[in-house]
Amino acid sequence: MTCTTIITRGSHNVLLLVTLLSLVSPFTGLADAAVDLIASGSISGTYEDFAIETAAPLENGIPGNRLGGMGSGLAYAGGNTFLALPDRGPNAKAYNSAVDDTTSYIARFHTLNLSLAPSDAGSPLPFTLTPMLVNTTLLSSKTPLVYGTGAGLGLGSGAPALNAVDHTHYFTGRSDNFDPAESSTNPANARLDPEGIRVSSHGRSVFISDEYGPYVYEFDRESGRRIRAFTLPGKFAVSRLSSVGAEEISGNTSGRVANKGMEGLAITPDGRRLVGIMQNALIQDGGPTVRIVSIDIGSGRTREYAYTLTTGSGVSEILAVNDHQFLVDERDGKGLGDGSNAKVKQIFLIDLQGATDVSGVTGEANLAPHAVAKTLFLDVVAVLGAHGITTNKVPAKIEGLAFGQDVVMGGGVKHTLYIANDNDYNAVVGGLDNPNAWFVFAFDDTDLPGFVPQQLKHEHEDR
Repeated sequence: MTCTTIITRGSHNVLLLVTLLSLVSPFTGLADAAVDLIASGSISGTYEDFAIETAAPLENGIPGNRLGGMGSGLAYAGGNTFLALPDRGPNAKAYNSAVDDTTSYIARFHTLNLSLAPSDAGSPLPFTLTPMLVNTTLLSSKTPLVYGTGAGLGLGSGAPALNAVDHTHYFTGRSDNFDPAESSTNPANARLDPEGIRVSSHGRSVFISDEYGPYVYEFDRESGRRIRAFTLPGKFAVSRLSSVGAEEISGNTSGRVANKGMEGLAITPDGRRLVGIMQNALIQDGGPTVRIVSIDIGSGRTREYAYTLTTGSGVSEILAVNDHQFLVDERDGKGLGDGSNAKVKQIFLIDLQGATDVSGVTGEANLAPHAVAKTLFLDVVAVLGAHGITTNKVPAKIEGLAFGQDVVMGGGVKHTLYIANDNDYNAVVGGLDNPNAWFVFAFDDTDLPGFVPQQLKHEHEDR
C-alpha cells in the first residue's frame, strides 16, 4: 500500500512518498552478485532549500538558497536520515574573477530523508529511492569572523546581510573572507568551502572538513554553531593568502593547493577518530601522492599517511569500513555537468593498520615508498554503464559516500553504499538535466569483509 502526500512549505512543493513496506525486495538476480546498483533518485537543481531567509540574490544574481552541490559530502544519521553538504556555493557563473566568482553564499548542510523501498514488479532496479529535503541548517560562529571589505575588488563587504539580522557570524564561500596577516588555517577566517561531513557517535554534532584552510570543525547539529576547531599541522597551511586561487598557488612554496584541500572526511565506527584526506598533494610534496590525516577526537593528536592516486585526477571522499580500513573515492572531472564523457570514478579499499606515519616526511620521492596498498572495490562508471547509464550521464563530480541501512534481497542480507554528486548548482548543462543525484549500491560481507557500521546512539540513550 502506498500513500502520497504533497507538503507545501512556503514556496516549496515537496513530494513525500510514504511506503508502508518492509525493505525486502522480491528481486533475486543480485542475491549472489558482487557490488551492484539497486536504486537511484534525484532532486531537481532548480529548487531552493529551506533557508528562505537567505533567498535574496547573491552577488552573481543566483538565489542565495539555490538547492545544489548537495553531494559534496554525505553522512548517514540512522534510519532513512542522511546529511547532505553543499560546498562554497554557486561560483560556476562568471561575474568577478577577483574573487574567483565566489559569493557570500552562507555555508550549510541539509537533512534528507532518503526513503528506500522495494520497487514494483517489472521495474529496472529492485529498490526505489525517494529523496526528500527535511531541513536546512546554516553554519555560524559564536565569536566574530574576518570578512573581506571588497575594497579594490569592485564588491561590497563579504559579510552576509543575515549577520546583522540574526546578530551572528555566518561562514560563507567568498574567497576574500580572510585575515591576510594570518595563515590560511586561522579559525577566525569566515571563508569556508565544506567538502566532508560526518555525524558524531552521540548524534548531537557534526564534523566538517574544508578546502580553504584546510579546516576541520565540529558544529552543533541543531543550531549549526561551531563548537570546536581542530588544529592541523602547519605544513597544510599557506602563508600568503589571496582571493584568487591561482595567486595562492604561485605565491606559496608549501601548504595545500588552492581548491584542493581536505576533500574527504571519515569517522571510525566507534566515533573516536576522524580521518581526512587531501584532494591533491601539498605544494611541497608534488606528484600523485596525497596525505591522509588521522585526528584523535579526544586529544586532537594527529598522524599522517600517504596515498598514491591510480587513475583519477584527485580524491573526493574517504569512508570508514572499520577502525583501520577505508574506502577512497578517486575521480576525474568528466561526465554530466562537464559536457563530456565520464571515465574515472573508482572506489578503492585501503588499510592503515601497520602503515607508516609520514608526519615527518616531505616530498613525493620520500612519500611514495610509504603509500598504503589499495585494491579496487567499485568501478562506478562500469556498474552504472551496465544498467544503461551512458558515460555522458554519469555525474562528473561523484563526491559523497555513506553507508546506509541494510536490505534483504533473495533471502540474504545486503549492506548499502550511497553515492552522491556535486552538480555545481547548475540545473541544466548542455541541454541535459543535471540534478542532485544519489545512487545506492548493495554489497555483502564477502565483498567487504570486516565491515562495521558506525555506532550511532539514539537521543534517548543519552538521557
